[in-house]
Amino acid sequence: MLLLLVFAAIVLVPLLNLLALSLSDPRRVSELTGLSVLPRGLSLIVYKVLAANPFFMRSILNSVYITVVGTAINLVMTAMAAYALTRPTLPGRRLFMLLVIVIMVFEAGIVPEYLVVKRFGLMNSRWAVILYKAVNVYYLIILMRFFEEVPQALLDAARVDGAGHATVLRHVMLPLSTSAIATLGLFYSVMHWNEYFRAGIYLNDPAKYPLQLILRQFVVLDDTAALVGSGTLYSYDEAARLSYAALQAGTIIVAIIPVLALYPLILRYYTHGVMEGGLKE
Repeated sequence: MLLLLVFAAIVLVPLLNLLALSLSDPRRVSELTGLSVLPRGLSLIVYKVLAANPFFMRSILNSVYITVVGTAINLVMTAMAAYALTRPTLPGRRLFMLLVIVIMVFEAGIVPEYLVVKRFGLMNSRWAVILYKAVNVYYLIILMRFFEEVPQALLDAARVDGAGHATVLRHVMLPLSTSAIATLGLFYSVMHWNEYFRAGIYLNDPAKYPLQLILRQFVVLDDTAALVGSGTLYSYDEAARLSYAALQAGTIIVAIIPVLALYPLILRYYTHGVMEGGLKE
């Protein structure tokens, strides 16, 4: 327990330090050290400046759109592929599994991927980011293992009742694999929310930039003009004393809050077994 508490402190202290930095009074930001977890004074000027910037707010909406739509497509296609590949009667099943393993080991590079995106006319489209890895091979194999654990007796009973493949997948396989679906949904969501590399390659319209791309420009490249314009600064009296370090910290906090909020919602599914509510033998 002591060791876990030490590791938790190592993770939490930098996050709390960023939060304290973003909430501190602009005149007292210099008083904070790297280990400070309590703000000096209290000011929301950082978040007011961020909320007043339409460029920043639009990037949040873009990230939400990419994450929600992308995760939905990922889960649907991964579940359909996993169900098909676990059916013993699938023609050429061994060949398909071989192709899946080859794709996992020898993943195509960025140049062939760029050419495919350009050929399909997806340049400067958010779909170029959404459709990337619509099916993650590693996650596909994980879901296949869950589907293989479903007793054949349940599938036979569904077939006797006249259920087709779509009905079996929806009403038998997925309810018995809730923990796996929730876990993969979390992984896919984090992947889409943190994506910036391909967004920087395929998107050239700033109105379509996701939050992570703005975060990279502002925090990593120190491009303050991309986030803070003169119109935003002069909208608030305190903004003249605004610390860019505090503004960077606030940007990071806004970027990680959705992921931190998502983990507790998914965590309870980790404790559910794949056979919960299923056949007891």
